[in-house]
Amino acid sequence: MTVKASAALLHDLVAAALKAGADAAEAVTAERAALSVGVRNGTLEDVEREESRDLGLRVFVGKRQASVSASDLSEATRTRLIERVVAMARLAPEDPYAGFAPEDRLHRGPFRDLDLMDTSERSAAELEAVSIQAEAAALAIPGVVRSEGGHASTSSTEWRLVTSHGFEGCYSGSAFSLGVGVIAEKDGAMERGGESRTTRHLSDLPDAAAIGEEAGRRAVARVGPRKIASTTAPVIFENRVATQILSPLLGAISGPSIARGTSFLKDDMGQAVLPTHLSLIDDPFRMRGLGSAPFDDEGVEVVERRLVDAGVLTTWLHNSASARQLGQASTGHASRGLAGPPGVSTHNLHLTPGDRDAAGLRADAGTGLMVTSMFGPSLNANTGDWSAGVSGFWFEDGELAYPVSEVTVAGNLKALWARMVAGSDLEFRGSFNSPSLLFDAVAIAGK
Repeated sequence: MTVKASAALLHDLVAAALKAGADAAEAVTAERAALSVGVRNGTLEDVEREESRDLGLRVFVGKRQASVSASDLSEATRTRLIERVVAMARLAPEDPYAGFAPEDRLHRGPFRDLDLMDTSERSAAELEAVSIQAEAAALAIPGVVRSEGGHASTSSTEWRLVTSHGFEGCYSGSAFSLGVGVIAEKDGAMERGGESRTTRHLSDLPDAAAIGEEAGRRAVARVGPRKIASTTAPVIFENRVATQILSPLLGAISGPSIARGTSFLKDDMGQAVLPTHLSLIDDPFRMRGLGSAPFDDEGVEVVERRLVDAGVLTTWLHNSASARQLGQASTGHASRGLAGPPGVSTHNLHLTPGDRDAAGLRADAGTGLMVTSMFGPSLNANTGDWSAGVSGFWFEDGELAYPVSEVTVAGNLKALWARMVAGSDLEFRGSFNSPSLLFDAVAIAGK
């Protein structure tokens, strides 16, 4: 469907919903095309192709709302959707905070070109070739004995939103991915390792050999882990996993959590939650960013924000509903799928770096644990008490000594964040990025 036809379809859908009895309506379409290939031991294992066009419709009858979605865009299906969603809205409970974003908060005028779309194409044969190359590079690392497979993909998406109060916006994006997983062995002990990358533009994707070699090195380094005794010691979270100890902050400052009173940071607006040398920045305008967008999912204008500025918490993350409930304004963080009311989400988030690389952090800490993988985190949302299973490396005198596994780290996040030291190794690999993080004394549960 052409751009013009897609826009006309949404306008017609909104108009039909109003005619059927809705007081307000919004319609969205998501179009996606994707091709992915998987290989194992140099042999093609699977090929998947996806081409989809999905539709979502949300309507309001007074302060009652309902939404529906469909992948069949025929006229008969659209007619049934409109009838059903208006009937559903009439039966829904009233929500005093439901409604569109205020018109003065909508993005007006031209949308920024964020260079999110690369029209380069990779055929299935090309995806297979780079997957095989990455796998071969990983298997060539001494100590790697088995492949768990290589995979590559390419995709493009288009998101379009039309509302009955005058907003229309659309943006497109592409993604190119390549990754491999392998198993290393030493003295009968085996460990997994892998590496993968995703970029908006094909030219930004690391070459297959580099991805494969990194996967192999990471697997080999983890072989033969030891258990350690329970202790309290410095812990460094590698930059690849450091965002996982920061991500609870986002839930704790989301407007819906604050409105419900289920946040351990609900009383900390304007207070220091991180050390003064650190800021947490959300940038929707990063060129080629995986989280970049010219507007949020309610059509609200987005801006770069320092969620934490020099250690001080400056804002909640609001969509229009949570903003109304707290008597504030949307911060442009509405996030939604095709059905249901919006939630909240950040765009491109990063923690500002310090001046010591990972080796420098280890030298400062002396002896402790460097975490390279994390699983099963647990959080008490009301108190900030947190724990997670981890694996990584024990280091002594600043030097990596041996791999460790079956370890749990725990603490209160407010207390941990207050003592956090950031490294200099910030890499922009995804939509949330952090340098390595050092905490001076963390409870470690081992054998």
